[in-house]
Amino acid sequence: MRTTLRWAAVLSVSTVTLAGCGGGGESDDGAITLSFSNSYTEDHPHTRCGIDLVAEKVDEADAGMTVETFPNSQLGDNTETFSSVMSGDIDMDVQGSAALGSTYEPIGVFDAAYAFDGADHLFDFFDSDASETIKRDFEEATDTRILDVWYFGDRHFTANEPIREPADLEGLRMRFPDSPIYLENAEALGAEPTTVAFEEVYLALQQGTVDGQENPIPTIDSDNFDEVQSHVSLTSHQIGSQMIVVSGQSWEQLSGEQRDVLQRAVNETRSENRSCIEEAEAEIVEEWESEGTIEIVDDVDVETFRSQAREYFGENLDGESLELYEAFQETR
Repeated sequence: MRTTLRWAAVLSVSTVTLAGCGGGGESDDGAITLSFSNSYTEDHPHTRCGIDLVAEKVDEADAGMTVETFPNSQLGDNTETFSSVMSGDIDMDVQGSAALGSTYEPIGVFDAAYAFDGADHLFDFFDSDASETIKRDFEEATDTRILDVWYFGDRHFTANEPIREPADLEGLRMRFPDSPIYLENAEALGAEPTTVAFEEVYLALQQGTVDGQENPIPTIDSDNFDEVQSHVSLTSHQIGSQMIVVSGQSWEQLSGEQRDVLQRAVNETRSENRSCIEEAEAEIVEEWESEGTIEIVDDVDVETFRSQAREYFGENLDGESLELYEAFQETR
């Protein structure tokens, strides 16, 4: 079994990032330690109700394996960590489907506009036999294994005017992430996409270089976009999905019992993680309503948005990507 040097917890973040980790490192007593990375802050649901819970469940199983968590991009930027998982330098990661699509394009379709009707639909597909092909093909292409999918929250539009139907997007410069599937989403929804680095979105909105953006409610709140936008329109145009991936090298080093323990821990955390996300959304919306922070537009013509997006993708996707998108609809 390949052994990787581990660092002490007292090392600085910069030293940790440079040192790297992974490969299912062994401790002095023979126990395996898996590194589990994510790009979210310590108080984000994917951390406190996600990777931290997985670590706790694995510890409780006492299977000669521990999970060491690294939130807040301690092991590298979100754009870098999946490459480290593929190489075995990081054992596990939480990654958006669109980000994974830069390595294996079809998986990005999970983040296509109106691919799913809601979190239940997302989970139903992932748990069905219909998902086995994409998971197998992804593993063969990347030497990484998808253990499960977690819910990231519905994405909605913000702007300084309400967006109730596709025609309301005309003439607005809407910020979208610089990712192929997100830019396709803009086309599908009838938006004029403008790519701006996430760290610069607040300033771009404040200065008017973009007119609006789209993100889940907790992100809109935590990054204070409600300070520079007057309306949030509940389009739910994307059911955000986050894949829990493990390095193929690390997986191979685990015993059958350890694989079962890890798989079960990730699966069991899915529902708790979703509850965390939904509770945060409800609390934020209630606060917005009570304080009048931002006007909530809840009479969106979602059906028109959905029909337009699904027609667009039916005409513009091809190959495995189109087959996957159609498979989503068959499990509605």
